[in-house]
Amino acid sequence: MIREMAHITVKPGTQADFEAGVQKALPLFQRAHGFHRLELHHVIEHPEQYVLQIHWQTLEDHIEHFRKSEDFQAWRGIVGGFFEKAPNVVHTQVIGE
Repeated sequence: MIREMAHITVKPGTQADFEAGVQKALPLFQRAHGFHRLELHHVIEHPEQYVLQIHWQTLEDHIEHFRKSEDFQAWRGIVGGFFEKAPNVVHTQVIGE
């Protein structure tokens, strides 16, 4: 299992709209190949910052299948306007999993 961790900074005052956009876009992820789960974490100390954690079966499910899909373009269309800057995305794997 791979975790995609997207560190996202939104424009000030757009938090509620961004959060609603993530909820609206959830079906795009749910139908993606290899998708397991999505969690949106709000950084308490920095109100404009979020960590979007998505669990994928494999790295290829994210990079090859989802990122190259029309659903990814739809995702960016829904939430991209709220980004202050491009998200910083890393992938992690739990040791011993």
